[in-house]
Amino acid sequence: MNYIYDNTYEGFLTCAYHHWYTEKAEGIFPDELYQLDLCRYAMSVETDAAKAERVLDAVNARISTWDAERIYKVFCSNEPEKEMKMLRYIALGFRHGPKIRLMHGDPVVKAAEAAEQRVGREVHRLCGLVRFSEARDGISGNTLLYAKVELDNDVLEFIAPHFSDRYKSEPFVIHDVSRGKGLFAYGGEWEVMPLEAALPIEASEDEHGYRLLWKGYFDAMGIRERANPKTQRGFMPARYWKHLPEVSGL
Repeated sequence: MNYIYDNTYEGFLTCAYHHWYTEKAEGIFPDELYQLDLCRYAMSVETDAAKAERVLDAVNARISTWDAERIYKVFCSNEPEKEMKMLRYIALGFRHGPKIRLMHGDPVVKAAEAAEQRVGREVHRLCGLVRFSEARDGISGNTLLYAKVELDNDVLEFIAPHFSDRYKSEPFVIHDVSRGKGLFAYGGEWEVMPLEAALPIEASEDEHGYRLLWKGYFDAMGIRERANPKTQRGFMPARYWKHLPEVSGL
């Protein structure tokens, strides 16, 4: 049986519920990615909060809260076939309990660890690579900080505590244009919401000057004779460059 869901975490957990109480899953697919399989029946699963909570409670109780967080990070990754990898991890955890996290040689655990590590690496990089622009809201006229990013993994909520703590006194938006969502924050509080199109904002009068100063600082601090592009790309992957003014230009 193939299960098709709405690409939400609660939807995946509902599919996991049906795996144990309806019919074993041979595949779990987001509805926008599913391709007709003539060899298997497919069932569209309506997200059910009660069923999802029942599965999550079982994971917390029979495995651990730590492992529940790992499973969620795998869900937020761009790992191919991540749904079945999460399902296998949960099933293995139900058999072995909390010690599953120590089973590093098991292929099921290794797959989850690899996806979790990819999420963690992107979070770590973004904490140093997000570039805000001072902008003016085209509707209210208020000044805010705006950053545009294109993320490999769905990590806005994982970087939210870092930036909301650093910019408590300034409203800001981090816009994940690849997923059509934004992190909105002010005063230490934050929320991730859909944001399909770019905000109606305009660069502030000082923004161009700030960018010139930052680019000048970046150029002045670099030692041309010790340039190491390979190492630079390791810390600043080229896929982020289009939103870095010191690399892409003004």
